[in-house]
Amino acid sequence: MSVSGAETPSRSADSFDFARAGTLVLQARDRIRPFVHTTPVLSSSTLDRLVGGSVFLKCENFQRTGSFKFRGACNAVASLSETERHLGVVTHSSGNYAQALALAAQLHHAPAYVVMPSNSSQIKKQATVGYGAKITYCEPTHAARHETAERIRMETGATFLHPFDDSRVFTGQGTACLELLDEVESLDLILAPVGGGGLLSGTLLAAKHHSAGTKVIGCEPEGADDAFQSLQAGHRILDFTPHTIADGLRTPLGEITFPIIQGHVDDLVLVSEADILHAMRFVWERMKIVIEPSSAVAIAPLLNGSVRATGKRVGIIVSGGNLDLTALFDLLDAQLV
Repeated sequence: MSVSGAETPSRSADSFDFARAGTLVLQARDRIRPFVHTTPVLSSSTLDRLVGGSVFLKCENFQRTGSFKFRGACNAVASLSETERHLGVVTHSSGNYAQALALAAQLHHAPAYVVMPSNSSQIKKQATVGYGAKITYCEPTHAARHETAERIRMETGATFLHPFDDSRVFTGQGTACLELLDEVESLDLILAPVGGGGLLSGTLLAAKHHSAGTKVIGCEPEGADDAFQSLQAGHRILDFTPHTIADGLRTPLGEITFPIIQGHVDDLVLVSEADILHAMRFVWERMKIVIEPSSAVAIAPLLNGSVRATGKRVGIIVSGGNLDLTALFDLLDAQLV
């Protein structure tokens, strides 16, 4: 299976060749280099002191569209043929991937069709439209999202690009880890949040092929612990209702991403809602950067002690910084009256 040129990869889990994955991530890095930001790696002496080690945050909240998802979307669109790009791309997303694919398509002169649930954030709707996508709204159910996207695909001939369960997407996500490894040597651990598994899969592909001694730990909210349950059960858990502030991690693992994580992740830890809020507040207040709750999920295990970092060098993939701050500023505005 190839992710370059005009070839469309199979979405069968059995067809993904992990042995070639390191090369695929390198190819993705070269493909998207003209379009993505090389995001900064930040550290905090306070955080280092608290955990007893050296912590390096790969800040994808400074990526274009505000999250790591632009990397995967850009790689997927760039992998299409000219004919495929002319017909456009279609996906379903309520958040960061909607914006990411819209911008990636715009930069590659391709139409973008995005299916969004009717209850999506107004801020995210505006951003997606602002990047040039045509939005079709649907009922807020997984079935409605899939059915609407399939109808648009049939009507337009656009290529469907899954938000995470597509090798072109998650090898693109792996370039964030690759950049981290290039900048910071001899990492003992890398922590990444897990929802659908695209970021964690890409991180595993990059780390296991380019820094074999580095352990990779997935981080998940207790209120959306389908990945943890899936690893325990040995098969994907799809029937669950997530309850977490980390809205980017409410999606079940993909058909392709599950076996990658199952076969290669070194550990998976759970964090509470209180842990998530504490980690987010710590980063806002002490590091002076805005991260979203999903990003805080990968920082929380260090602060609550579930991942021991004493004497270790730890990398964290900070997944994004997209937040709807309307309620906060409405509250502040009310205090001015």
